[in-house]
Amino acid sequence: MDRNLALFLIFALCILGPCAVFGIGSHASISALGRNPSSAPKIFTALIIGLVFAESIAIIAMLIVFQLFSRT
Repeated sequence: MDRNLALFLIFALCILGPCAVFGIGSHASISALGRNPSSAPKIFTALIIGLVFAESIAIIAMLIVFQLFSRT
């Protein structure tokens, strides 16, 4: 397998994972808010923490792949 193709596949998977977390987490929080609107502060806090962790994982994965791409 070509090195660039392998790195591209790794890059794509490292981005699709956090994107799935964003979508599933947002859907779950909207559903929870629909069932129990009074718990909005707790749900919002948990959602933000989860999204921050997912975004940080995506950024770290992108930096690792960029480092691998820069090696010759």
